[in-house]
Amino acid sequence: MTGQHPQAAAGRPARVVIVGGGFGGLRVARGLRGVAAQVVVVDRRNHHLFQPLLYQVATGLLPGGDIAPALRDVLADQRNARIVLGEVTAVDADGRAVEVTTADGTNRRIGYDHLVLAAGTTPSYFGHDDWRGTAPPMKTLQDALSLRDRLLRAFEAAAVTHGDERRAWMTFVVVGAGPTGVELAGQLSALARRTLRREFHELDTDDVRIVLADGGDAVLSPFAQPLREHTARAMAELGVEVQLGRRASGVDETGVTFGAGADSDGPARIEARTVVWAAGVRPVPLAVQVARDTGTSSDRGGRLKVESDCTLPGHPEIFAIGDMVDLDDLPGIAEPAIQEGKYVARVIRHRLGEGSDPGRFRYRDLGTMATISPLDAVADIRGMHLTGVLGKLAWAGVHIAFLVGWPNRAATLAHWAWVLTTGGRQHQVILRGRAGRARRGGTPAT
Repeated sequence: MTGQHPQAAAGRPARVVIVGGGFGGLRVARGLRGVAAQVVVVDRRNHHLFQPLLYQVATGLLPGGDIAPALRDVLADQRNARIVLGEVTAVDADGRAVEVTTADGTNRRIGYDHLVLAAGTTPSYFGHDDWRGTAPPMKTLQDALSLRDRLLRAFEAAAVTHGDERRAWMTFVVVGAGPTGVELAGQLSALARRTLRREFHELDTDDVRIVLADGGDAVLSPFAQPLREHTARAMAELGVEVQLGRRASGVDETGVTFGAGADSDGPARIEARTVVWAAGVRPVPLAVQVARDTGTSSDRGGRLKVESDCTLPGHPEIFAIGDMVDLDDLPGIAEPAIQEGKYVARVIRHRLGEGSDPGRFRYRDLGTMATISPLDAVADIRGMHLTGVLGKLAWAGVHIAFLVGWPNRAATLAHWAWVLTTGGRQHQVILRGRAGRARRGGTPAT
């Protein structure tokens, strides 16, 4: 797969290189099953990650394997697919090749006839990348497992301290009131007040303080007003303290400081040993490099602007899909990436002489949704607003359908049923790491 320009490799099938094995990239690969082409999927990780359920791994509800099947396993029956574990560092559009740092640490060059960029996003700290160590994101499986360690260690630390120190360990701040922040805050409340209540006899988990903070004026701001209002009420019922109009101005190991906002009284400090970042994302650095090298325009967020067939302007052989592109201002959620991936596979099949021309990409809006608690979720399905149990059923149905593989779907349903009926969570093992730097001289446990 190295060395030659693709056009120089006479007699071989066309090569489709897909950068990223997420929602969009995996749909492209699977959509090319059986075609006379070599499909090469390049990813830094060996698994396909179902990011919408990462917070359930972080709170001990699901094991990581249920939402992260290995790419080689997913594509095992696809004879024309190859997996390369590595990171694409550059795209040579003129030479039609990508530069890859592979798992063995070497740099390799892989030629392509068609290139699909589906590399996703990375957390954005809005110029404060130094906060990442004390306010971790939740973008990868390792992030979720590390956060699970952090959350559980916070309760363990609270169990052996008293007074202000205990209050700080039992205070959790989630920055960002979008779907990720809302879902994490709701699940953290369920973990503390239902599961851990019966396990930590030395703690009153009613004293747990969960703060959901956002610089905007509403939770779930992209959602319809009735759903935002329902979510705000539900958060209050769960004991989640919502603070709006608050933008983080400082984060350290002992807490977070918020600057004065339009709807706030002034700067505020919350002493908390656990702060989680769910406030924003930006395209991966590869998007910046591709934009520069191909002359492709980007929007204010750094997303690549593509043509109506998901190709880069002037480069019909290069497709870009998912969160790293700006196409009709579609939201950065799973469904646009999935539909774009399926569409691009049809375009490539047509170019290879298999299948009809699909025309321009047309997005079918299937709605937006977010879960709040075990029996409550909000969903906007083509203008129909669902809340409570109906919303939860719609949310569960969509998420189960999007999971890859029937074994993972069955296992996830079983874990949900167990937690719903018993409140117990089977994945509360602390793997490694420390909860944070505790103050010396704290009051000893009695």
